[in-house]
Order: sequence, then C-alpha cells, then structure tokens
Amino acid sequence: MGTHGGLVVWLTGLSGAGKSTLAVLLAEELRERGHAVEILDGDEVRRVLSQGLGFSRADRDANVERIAYVAKLLARHGVIVITAAISPYREARARARHEIERFVEVYVRCPVEVCAARDVKGLYKKALAGEIPSFTGVSDPYEEPETPEIVVDTSVETPAESAGRILVGLEELGYLPSLPARVG
Repeated sequence: MGTHGGLVVWLTGLSGAGKSTLAVLLAEELRERGHAVEILDGDEVRRVLSQGLGFSRADRDANVERIAYVAKLLARHGVIVITAAISPYREARARARHEIERFVEVYVRCPVEVCAARDVKGLYKKALAGEIPSFTGVSDPYEEPETPEIVVDTSVETPAESAGRILVGLEELGYLPSLPARVG
C-alpha cells in the first residue's frame, strides 16, 4: 500500500461517540509525524457546505457525498483526511469507499445510552422529548458498519487509548510506518 499517498480515515458512529475528539487527537499525532492532515468534521461541513440540507435520508446521503468528494480531492494530493461524521447509512459509506482509493473505515462504537448520558450538546434530551425528529440512534436508524477496518469502543477506552488503537491499526494496514512504542 505504501505510506506516501493521501488517505481517508472515515470515523463513523453515533452523536456523542467521540468522533470529533478522536479526529483532533489523530490529527495532532499525524502532524507530529510529519503528515499533512485535514479534519472534515460533520458539524462544520453541515454549516459550511451543506447548509440547505435537512436530515432526511436523501439529505444525509448528500452530506456524506459532499464530505467524500472533498476528502477524495485532498487525499489525491497527499493529505491524510480524517472525517468525523455520523454517516448513519451503510450504502452511503460504501459509495464513499468506492470513490476513495485509500479509505479506512473506523467504527467509533459507543452504546446509545452512553452517548445520551454524555449528551454534551443536549441533543439526545431534545430528541427523546420529541423536539428533534429523525435523530440518529433515537428515532432514525444508525446502521453499524459490517466490516470496518478498525473498531474502537469509546465507552470502555479513553480517547487517548482509542486514538492509539487507530494509529496502530493504520500501521498494521500499511498506511503508516510503524513507530517504536513511546514510554511514559
């Protein structure tokens, strides 16, 4: 596979699972290793590139397509792109995988109950009260990846442990050169 080309690390999981936190930790480490890195955060992309989209299945798929398109362009130019987007439907993620040459799906697993307990944005509370229709994991489905390259479970791992496991996974898959383990 080589370590010279761009790469898309597609973080998928429920709202509150820790995708954005992991994206930042991964980006910091990859930059320290000398890589060009960009984060495409789902909330940010919705605000900037997908303003007019709602939360229907078609709109969610269109959002994923936009993220995939930008990620593909950046990766083509040697950038490691980390996406942090719920991307709830398998079919949309499969299309992204098909479009992007070097694609690693990372399932950021976290039970909905844990995500709801974290609820840093107050979204689960509103969704459970019926104030947010079609909320992924509550009133709209999240289709777990069937064969992701990497799985982390943020309900039992610290963010640093999950990020470390992703980096090791990328090394084992041949996308990053292996580094000696750090002490301390």
